[in-house]
Formats: sequence, structure tokens, C-alpha cells
Amino acid sequence: MKVCKALTVAGSDSGGGAGIQADLKTFQEFGVYGMTVLTAVTAQNTMGVQGVYPVPLAGLEEQLTSIGNDIKPDAVKTGMLFSGEYIERVAYFVGKFGWSSLVVDPVMVAKGGATLLGNEALEAMKKYMLPLAKVITPNIPEAEALTGVEITSDEARREAALILFNAGADYVVIKGGHMEEEFVSDLVYNGVEMWELVDKRVYTKNTHGTGCTFSAAVTAELAYGKTMENAVRNAKTFIQTAIEHGIDVGSGHGPINHFAYRRILHEQR
Repeated sequence: MKVCKALTVAGSDSGGGAGIQADLKTFQEFGVYGMTVLTAVTAQNTMGVQGVYPVPLAGLEEQLTSIGNDIKPDAVKTGMLFSGEYIERVAYFVGKFGWSSLVVDPVMVAKGGATLLGNEALEAMKKYMLPLAKVITPNIPEAEALTGVEITSDEARREAALILFNAGADYVVIKGGHMEEEFVSDLVYNGVEMWELVDKRVYTKNTHGTGCTFSAAVTAELAYGKTMENAVRNAKTFIQTAIEHGIDVGSGHGPINHFAYRRILHEQR
């Protein structure tokens, strides 16, 4: 039996709602063997980020080398990459090992407002990661930071998608959760056409880890060999279910429910 494998290169969330913890939970729910390369450790809970402690650069490189030399992933995603230097090194190893199914989630700010990717890393992200990306999955603030476009309308979001595509990404998914609308619309662009994935907004404070989980779900589907169109649609369904059936943990922005979709499917059988 073929084992589909996915790698996440990201930071650790001690609260378990985002980062590599969310990625591994998502990989498991999709039946994909998950691997990790840790970029940083965060002291984090539902109330915010109390501290960020980067892994030594040599440790980052050795983790990437260990995976690349042995357990070759079918798809790879990146999350919090900490700094421009880390971004450059990750991009180097992605190219070295020929990891072509690369999902870039340009994590910049945590739900509590803490900055997780400094401004000095923006240029590195655009220069090194976007040309390698099979798909980039920014939210509205991240897309604004990467493109310089103030996204206050659908037209502005389409403009930002064009810029990100022209910067090298094969597909662009600009998530619409930050738009104040009754329905949440994610814009997808592949260089030929644009379309939207739409679901009803869920009014809840328990949305911690949505971005990590969505990109991890896309990664898992790509590891199976799914088309990008199917991958993003299935990821949208997965994340919508996880938000609708969120779990109440902690006193702040609680996590989504990673096992909700599987439980619902099991109950329907």
C-alpha cells in the first residue's frame, strides 16, 4: 500500500491550535503520514503569543537534510518561517530536493496580534518562496503586506491575486475571512481564471489555527495527487466543518475542531 507523505516546515504552538500541531492533526485526519521541520518554538495559548524562540539555523538545515535524504514527502507546506535568513535556507532546500508540490502559507500575525514574521522577511518571501510555490494561501492582511495593495473590495483582491501570481506562484488563494461580509469568500486564481469558494460565515471566537489548517488540508490533498481545484475545494469543506463545530478551550481565541469532519462522516455511515 502506498503511503502518502506530507511535510510541514513551521513553528510550534504550545497551545496546540495552530502551527505544526494543527498541521499534524490535519494530516492525520486526511490519512497522510506527517513529518515536521521546526523553525521556532512559541510560548502561546488562546490569549496570545508570550514568546518566540527560533531553532538554531544549523538545526533547521539538519532537519531539512534528514527528511530530504530519507523520507521524501509527496507535498510540503511552510508556515511560520521566522526571518528572511530562514526563508532563504528553506527555499534552498526545497529547490535542492525538488519538492515541487509546495504550499506557502505566509504566516505573519497570530490571532492575538503578535507579529510572527518581521517586515524584513517580506522581500525574502517574495524573492525566494513565491517562485517555488505551487500555491500561496494568504489571508487579507498577509496579501496586503506582500503586494502593497489595500484590499477593501473584490477588485482590490483580484489585483492582489494578479500580483502574487506574477511573482511566481502557480495558484493563489486569498482567504476572505477578514472581509466583513455575511458569507466568507476565498478567491482562487491560476493565471487563467478566477473563481470563489463561498461558505456562510460562522460567528465564533474559536478560529485559532484556521490558516494553518486550511493550508495543511491543501497539502494533504496534493500529497494524494489531487488536482489543485479539488484540493482547495476539499480543504474549504474541511475548514468550514472545523469552524462550525469548534471546541471551547481556553479563555481567548479557541481552536477549531480538527476531528469534526471525520466524526460527521462516521455518524452518517
